[in-house]
Amino acid sequence: MKKAPKHLKTAAKRMWERLQADFCIDDSAGLCLLEAACSAYQLREDARELVRREGLTVTDRFGQARPHPGCAIERDARGQMIAAFRALKLSPEEVD
Repeated sequence: MKKAPKHLKTAAKRMWERLQADFCIDDSAGLCLLEAACSAYQLREDARELVRREGLTVTDRFGQARPHPGCAIERDARGQMIAAFRALKLSPEEVD
């Protein structure tokens, strides 16, 4: 079993270890996709925490409320994570 990439935080490392063990991911392409999925998961969690701290909206220079940019980051990271799972032939339900 290959160790999780060093840049991953604890939760993403746990995901790496669990998925690699549960689904026997050991080929180069699979490990690359697994890293992409775990990195996207980490980005999603970071964006989620940012939005939780700062709120769903921000005020622009005209005083108008706008969606927090972290919402788009979270959405895009979730899509990247799901795309990597699909490329690994995993459904999001299997990963939970």
